[in-house]
Amino acid sequence: MGNRGMEELIPLVNKLQDAFSSIGQSCHLDLPQIAVVGGQSAGKSSVLENFVGRDFLPRGSGIVTRRPLILQLIFSKTEYAEFLHCKSKKFTDFDEVRQEIEAETDRVTGTNKGISPVPINLRVYSPHVLNLTLIDLPGITKVPVGDQPPDIEYQIKDMILQFISRESSLILAVTPANMDLANSDALKLAKEVDPQGLRTIGVITKLDLMDEGTDARDVLENKLLPLRRGYIGVVNRSQKDIEGKKDIRAALAAERKFFLSHPAYRHMADRMGTPHLQKTLNQVHSSFYGLHHGYSL
Repeated sequence: MGNRGMEELIPLVNKLQDAFSSIGQSCHLDLPQIAVVGGQSAGKSSVLENFVGRDFLPRGSGIVTRRPLILQLIFSKTEYAEFLHCKSKKFTDFDEVRQEIEAETDRVTGTNKGISPVPINLRVYSPHVLNLTLIDLPGITKVPVGDQPPDIEYQIKDMILQFISRESSLILAVTPANMDLANSDALKLAKEVDPQGLRTIGVITKLDLMDEGTDARDVLENKLLPLRRGYIGVVNRSQKDIEGKKDIRAALAAERKFFLSHPAYRHMADRMGTPHLQKTLNQVHSSFYGLHHGYSL
């Protein structure tokens, strides 16, 4: 069965998972999913929003993602979103999607920064996406805030490990370029469950924020802390861009220009950026699906 077959099969299995979830049961099909792991300020939210082409994730200080968000992206001619917990409603305003994520998070965790492993299921239909299933996990933190218990760091790590320990999980380890890669919590956790790096893809964010005269070329060429699947660099919108409502498509054009014009990266510009990351994940997701279900691709 080729990639086309995988593309047709995955939505059917997604529906089966939904059916189990709606009656409060777990679907025990061990399906490939892409778990997005990173520190609080690594840029995970921006990576996911760039995939969708919309601002739809809660933002703020501290732990913003307090429940796993299972995000199913489905290519469609029309653009809308729907939640499993209120499936009768189609959301076309993505500000409302954000508000619903916040409200649904609070319904289970309370309003004072608590966390819960109970996922929120969100499906986005759009002509701008490739078929992918991603799990946005809480950012790794060190310091408890609000009513969080003193062991919040270990609770979050345990939750992340539950998702990434499965052999069918692809791990998207997101690390900012302006921190020492050896200290990356995302890569440390990935290495615990995937020591050979067979199912880990490194994503390096904030390349545009590195100190002048420095670059991440050795990382992106997979020479430093190599992963079997390598690293892909992305440039997200700045906080100022987000607050100023800079259009994501304009930001993607600026990202492309950054890689094409930067002396350290222009030789690999065709292997960098959000569109390449999205395409790579779509291909790996489909081939991983075939691998785990005995299909040849």
